[in-house]
Amino acid sequence: MNVRPDWNTDGQDWPNRETSRFVAAAGLRWHVQSMGNGPVLLLLHGTGAATHSWRDLMPRLARRFSVVAPDLPGHGFTEMPRAALLSMVEMGRQLGLLLRALAVEPAYVVGHSAGAAVAMRMCLDGRIAPRALMSLNGALLAPPGKSTAFFPLAARLIGGLPLVPSLLARTAGDARIDGLLANTGSRIDPAGRRFYARLFRRPGHVAGAFGMMGHWDLAALEPELGRLSPAVTLVAGEADRMILPEAAQAAQRLIPGARVVRLPGLGHLAHEEQPVQVAGLIEEMADAAPA
Repeated sequence: MNVRPDWNTDGQDWPNRETSRFVAAAGLRWHVQSMGNGPVLLLLHGTGAATHSWRDLMPRLARRFSVVAPDLPGHGFTEMPRAALLSMVEMGRQLGLLLRALAVEPAYVVGHSAGAAVAMRMCLDGRIAPRALMSLNGALLAPPGKSTAFFPLAARLIGGLPLVPSLLARTAGDARIDGLLANTGSRIDPAGRRFYARLFRRPGHVAGAFGMMGHWDLAALEPELGRLSPAVTLVAGEADRMILPEAAQAAQRLIPGARVVRLPGLGHLAHEEQPVQVAGLIEEMADAAPA
């Protein structure tokens, strides 16, 4: 079994493949997709996803923006760093070095789920200075109670045992894939399901997702959200079963001037369910952003 997703086999029909390239930065080989002309828009996917998550959204945004979308470390076709480098701060540092290698400075950033937290961490650490930032069902606040410490510890243990990601990948049958996607509250097209299934069946990708969750520290991010300087839009799918829409309201109270947009009927993967609608929200964000 191939540990990491392989570009020559798993990637042979990858969405928007013609826009893909591989870039060396921060000691990693990154898979990056770029398309369009205009101000730079950075897209950061969530835990367990990859650039395929933006498959229908990117071409629409490319009519107005220079869109840049990397696979995060350990995800998709980007190499896996050492486990200690999968924290939010370290991932933000690595992405900052990637952007430097690409010679781009994002004017706008859109992050999905954990990708939104990475984007905010990068802003707080001075690695990017966008005019506006959008969180799509962002995982921004620590879960209440003892789970704050339990879930990262459990994920770290799972990701750190080589046999566990292999076992999970081997048992990722159709029923389990359908169950995982159903838990998002989203209904995505067969192509999207096929790409998620392909990734979930690669132990290296599974290890990257658990490693990222295992080194996540939202409790440290939360008290700093008030220092964010970009204009922030918090988009919440009302059918999201992973990040409840009320979390956007809670984050709004911590982020000065943040705006909440709720999407009726859409789940955690709202941008895959309704790319036209989400593209319109991103364009509205850009139009409203201060110069």
